[in-house]
Amino acid sequence: MNNISDHITYEEATASATAKQLGIDNTPDEEQLNNMRAVATHVFEPLRNAKGIRIGISSFFRSPELNKKIKGAPTSQHMALNGAAMDIDGKIYGGITNKEIFQYIKNNLVFDQLIAEFPDEIGEPAWVHVSYATTNRGDILVSKKVDGKTIYDHLV
Repeated sequence: MNNISDHITYEEATASATAKQLGIDNTPDEEQLNNMRAVATHVFEPLRNAKGIRIGISSFFRSPELNKKIKGAPTSQHMALNGAAMDIDGKIYGGITNKEIFQYIKNNLVFDQLIAEFPDEIGEPAWVHVSYATTNRGDILVSKKVDGKTIYDHLV
């Protein structure tokens, strides 16, 4: 299989330890592949090229079965239902913080949804969720846990 983009392999985009462990098929169809290519081309590649360093992806495509197994949201954009989403994590390779990733995307790129996931007391997200769609909302959110539930607050 070809790469999803210049710096993302198909294997990286579909990798899942859970899917492998449980024998879950995590193969995207052609429409999902096109959505994955769009978020990679319009968000990930411009970020990586601007920063000039390797940047890690902690989660990209999820089949509906995998998403259900990991208790992902039923409408998760990782399944490429409304667009394609990826979770980017600067800690994987180092050299960039998730806060820097979030700020760069927010200030420079077109996106559907950008989420600072569970930032710590100094505002450093655990990871950055970003999606890209045919029609992009530019929705900026921050997630947090309240009474054991994930809550999303809009920013800006």
